[in-house]
Amino acid sequence: MEKYKYPGRNFTVKTGEDVCDVQARVQWIGEDLLVAVYGGEIPHIGAVSAAHPRPSLKYPDVTSSTASVLCFSGHREDELAKKCSQLLAARLNTRVVVTAGMHWDNITDQGIKKIVENTGILTDLILKKIIVSS
Repeated sequence: MEKYKYPGRNFTVKTGEDVCDVQARVQWIGEDLLVAVYGGEIPHIGAVSAAHPRPSLKYPDVTSSTASVLCFSGHREDELAKKCSQLLAARLNTRVVVTAGMHWDNITDQGIKKIVENTGILTDLILKKIIVSS
């Protein structure tokens, strides 16, 4: 059985110190989770995703999640925010809001792939900080 810990109610995680690394500021608001994912030369809020847990449509005994996303014009962080919020909501069985905003000038396709990968790693780091195996 998993238990959750609320480390000081707030914490920050980051994937490293490389040019394509990202970080997140995590805050519990009651039993809801607020996560700001950012990085690059100009951190900002480019997209917001709100997810809540629900039974899986295919496997009702499994917790899944549904998300709504708002993406500001000219930004492309919507899929990153959505994936992060859905994974956290399903795994933690709680409501989650994720903001995402990162910008690197002259980013390459390989750099974008690395940022997507790092955002997945960042989500795993958040879960590791919260979940305690018993």
